Amino acid sequence: MQNTISRRDFLKAGGAAVGAAALGSFVPPQVARAARDLDILDPNGDGYIPTMCEMCVWRCGLLAKVKDGRVVKLEGNPDNPHSTGRLCARGQSGLMNTYDPDRVLTPLIRVGQRGEGKFRRASWPEALDLVTQNMSKIKQQYGAEAMLFSSTHNLSQVQFENFLNGFGSPNYGTQRSLCFNAMIVSNLMTYGMQEPNRTYDGIKYILLTGRNLTEAISTSETRALIDSISAGAKLVYLDPRFTKTASKADEWLCIKPGTDLAFHLALINVIVNANLYDTYFVDTYTTGFDKLAAAVASYTPEWAAPLTGIDARTIERIAREFAGAAPYALAHNGWRTSNFLNSFDTERAIAILNALVGNWGVMMHPAGAEGAGLGTIPQPAYPRITALRLDGVPWKFPFVPLSLGIFQQMRDAILDGTPYQAKGWFISRQNPVQSLPDRQKTLQAFGKLDFIVTVDLIMNDTSWYADVVLPEASYLERYDPLNVIGEQAWVRQPVIEPQGMGQSALWIYKELGTRLGLGDYFQYKDEEDYLRQQLAPSGVSLEQARLKGYAELPGSGPANEMTWGTASGKVEIYSSTLAQGGFDPIPQWKAPAEPGPGEFYLLTGKVGQHTQMGTQNNKLLHKYEDEPRLWMHPDAAGKLGLKDRDLVQVTSPVGTLKVALQVTPAIRPDCVYMTPGFGHQSKGLRTAYGVGASDSQLHVTYVDPVSGSQALSQTFVTVGKA
Repeated sequence: MQNTISRRDFLKAGGAAVGAAALGSFVPPQVARAARDLDILDPNGDGYIPTMCEMCVWRCGLLAKVKDGRVVKLEGNPDNPHSTGRLCARGQSGLMNTYDPDRVLTPLIRVGQRGEGKFRRASWPEALDLVTQNMSKIKQQYGAEAMLFSSTHNLSQVQFENFLNGFGSPNYGTQRSLCFNAMIVSNLMTYGMQEPNRTYDGIKYILLTGRNLTEAISTSETRALIDSISAGAKLVYLDPRFTKTASKADEWLCIKPGTDLAFHLALINVIVNANLYDTYFVDTYTTGFDKLAAAVASYTPEWAAPLTGIDARTIERIAREFAGAAPYALAHNGWRTSNFLNSFDTERAIAILNALVGNWGVMMHPAGAEGAGLGTIPQPAYPRITALRLDGVPWKFPFVPLSLGIFQQMRDAILDGTPYQAKGWFISRQNPVQSLPDRQKTLQAFGKLDFIVTVDLIMNDTSWYADVVLPEASYLERYDPLNVIGEQAWVRQPVIEPQGMGQSALWIYKELGTRLGLGDYFQYKDEEDYLRQQLAPSGVSLEQARLKGYAELPGSGPANEMTWGTASGKVEIYSSTLAQGGFDPIPQWKAPAEPGPGEFYLLTGKVGQHTQMGTQNNKLLHKYEDEPRLWMHPDAAGKLGLKDRDLVQVTSPVGTLKVALQVTPAIRPDCVYMTPGFGHQSKGLRTAYGVGASDSQLHVTYVDPVSGSQALSQTFVTVGKA
């Protein structure tokens, strides 16, 4: 009898283990026995095991309370600098990711049409062999470059990148162009580093531009912000929407979307013209200040006021207050900066503003190297790759790092078939159907591919369209590479036995790599051997690190704070790199597109109950989530004859959807807002399916020519009663 799973059978089988297959030299860890041997668990198998959360990329340290072989509670690890003994709502609900009744617990092979939801269960050898056959066929017929790879930021990403580079494909997509490309590339042009570290010790003045920290994933920074406010720091918050962060601010400036650049240029104008800048820092550690005054001469508060909707006197006062608090003042450079095509220039203006007040070495510091102090896994050099990347990096976008890429551009190249036609896509821990703008475009791109394989815990919308789904073990069931925070290497370790046939990413990539003839790129026996090689320079054993939850790394000594990775070795107010590329070396005003008559800006943003598009099926978070409705100001709703909870139709140039309305004064009258991550198409997600609508149906695709950033707020919609 054919072992076929229909949609209904898949859902019924989701919570049941279907057996295991021994492969290679990896053996699932006998967690309880190993933990008892380390005295982490008592003789009954009960106790607390230290590990790390993965409900977002912040990776807080946690203590998993285990009883009778099951996780019954997650608590923050007081020794971990990210959690300091506390977990957010997402972190506390993480056990439901492991015990989600909709989890994929066996490899699945599609037997119906893509998107039909028909799969059959398979063994690991069969599934891995099928993936190997398809990848090899594509490589032989079209070249390695015809195989695309994409993943979100995670600890095993280093081996995912190892896998794709060893295979020989240049095509690598991440979510970063949908999030913080504008911020990262701006920092590289100004500081020569992707993201400086920020501290809040002694801070007096904080300027947040759309950074909704109180609902963000960087929870330790959120605590630092709240503690600073309690200690008397002033918070000025710019956002067209009244968020939870706005409720904590001394001043909420309800700025017009797309005009953050004008606001910051006006601040710079005041500080320069009134000689309020730190002359010693500017003269000693920056280049290009002599060109700045002329470049911003016309950007007065009076000029910015009608553009931003903020009174000129307010802009002037904030500039003087900010400079007066120096060097204990911080203009936060944000995180998700994919708002408008001028967002890159906004980020440059923010970086220059920080340089003017000389807060480097006080509020801002050099970023540490990722993975610093760890041992490396030996491997040969990668094969030489001559094919152009589909996303245009670097041949069209020279300033975008290869590790970031331009995700939406890669998707569009599948449709265009230029500079060549892609044939396959390997997607790990990512959901482009939900995350990329213009969902219909993404589905059309899938239709042009011969093969799609995903690695994930659940049947998300992208896996629903895959040919093969490989089940990953949850973060409570597996090891991952070590996570360096300061001078400590934190351990993610299994706290319970794996459910079903789920395996770690380290195992999956090694097994596939070996089958594809890439075994030399995966020179570790198993997950524990991988961690032992990483720990080797520290002299700490894996057993010691597992017991404490981390290992102390050799100290590197005090760093020179006044170092930057730019060509000049200084903070570059005037960027000769940008000038050589034909772009403005000092940010200039670029007017954003505006909605036409009857149209609204479509805003998006984070909420404290969810992490982007990945947690909506978590039953605990679903219990506490807000109903996903479209925000609209009462004045705008009144003009359209709409009432609270009306079902409305929202239409953009690329799509239309229906959603319930939330009439609220907490948003500008020219804007509407949708929480992302809802409107899932996969019927394999029984909790999330049919809840709300997806903003990816509406978002128009944009690409900033400098950073490659998407412009999510540059989509304009009409709204009417459904």
